Amino acid sequence: MIRINENYLKLKASYLFSDIAKRVAAFQQTHPEREIIKLGIGDVTRALPSACIEALHRAVDEMADDDTFHGYGPEQGYSFLREKIARHDYQDRGADVAADEIFVSDGAKCDTGNIQEIFSTDIKIAIPDPVYPVYLDTNVMAGRTGDYSGGRYDGIVYLEGNRANGFVPDLPTEPVDLIYLCFPNNPTGATIDKPRLKQWVEFARAHKALILYDAAYESFIRDDAIPRSIYEVEGAREVAIEFRSFSKTAGFTGTRCAFTVVPKSCQAYTNTGAEHEVHALWNRRHTTKFNSVSYPVQRAAAAIYGEEGRRQAKEMTDYYLSNAAVIRREITALGYDCIGGENSPYIWVDGRTDSWKFFDLLLEKAGVVCTPGAGFGKCGEGFIRISAFNSAQNVEKAMQRISEALREAT
Repeated sequence: MIRINENYLKLKASYLFSDIAKRVAAFQQTHPEREIIKLGIGDVTRALPSACIEALHRAVDEMADDDTFHGYGPEQGYSFLREKIARHDYQDRGADVAADEIFVSDGAKCDTGNIQEIFSTDIKIAIPDPVYPVYLDTNVMAGRTGDYSGGRYDGIVYLEGNRANGFVPDLPTEPVDLIYLCFPNNPTGATIDKPRLKQWVEFARAHKALILYDAAYESFIRDDAIPRSIYEVEGAREVAIEFRSFSKTAGFTGTRCAFTVVPKSCQAYTNTGAEHEVHALWNRRHTTKFNSVSYPVQRAAAAIYGEEGRRQAKEMTDYYLSNAAVIRREITALGYDCIGGENSPYIWVDGRTDSWKFFDLLLEKAGVVCTPGAGFGKCGEGFIRISAFNSAQNVEKAMQRISEALREAT
């Protein structure tokens, strides 16, 4: 008989954002007249930069001509895109990353979920709490955890973020093999400075561990003291893999393009302790299971690195950061503590009550969708995440509604 992967049965009933969608749909069904403003899921709302659209059109025209048509491309991505990424995102900032260490993909979510396949199932994993659910759930699916109880999975080292440490977790107190970090952080919006990031690199080097560094929101950083890449830290090339995305940088959530950096000097180990190049393992997995991103989309992504593309992409992130500043200002004026909203599109609000209760209050009384912090882990209980990804008009309207709802509730 056909059998299932029973690790899937350990997962909570459904994915966080599916739960939110169901609650919102149920509310809209019973209140069809209510306008709902969504500041929950981190999906962009503005059109692609015109430089990308123009590049897309040119590339589509190429696909309509036999002489310029493109079929299967390199699984790792076209060199015209990889070379621009290496130069503008890394080398210009003093980070040692070569074009052939970059793997273009259809999303950072996919890569952060898939990367764990190349590592042993019996390694010790450290995952932040609160955290983007994909990191945890994919390791549950792979069988690296015990059962779920008391809000956590057995067998995982949880790196607790809280108000005391500014939601930047402390180093593990025990040896671990694989470490997930995300800065600017999703969901909290917290950032990490270079000295603290250096501590993580030194820890990984000392314990022969590997850091999976999700930098999907680096384009929102405006403070030059905050590193945009882990490779700005000396020694990181040997112990870190970095993930980035064009989704928030240039509005590619529906267009799909991202990339992962795997330095050739990054090492992992066999059961006997022999070193093995992680780059080669990921390349083997990537070429076996992925046929790359379409040619027109990669041309659109490459356009971001031109003079106009860079200006337009920055205008887009500036727009969302302006929304974030409005949210942070209004939430603070209401007397609520929060972090994020600076160098990040997310605002992490201490709701001073049950996360889902606060979510329901904002939905029912204000018609605004946020994300309950409890969905990101045990340490997220009592908090909500508000996203700046919407129009400026909707953000202003949402904050006015939230202000009225919270004042009535108190």
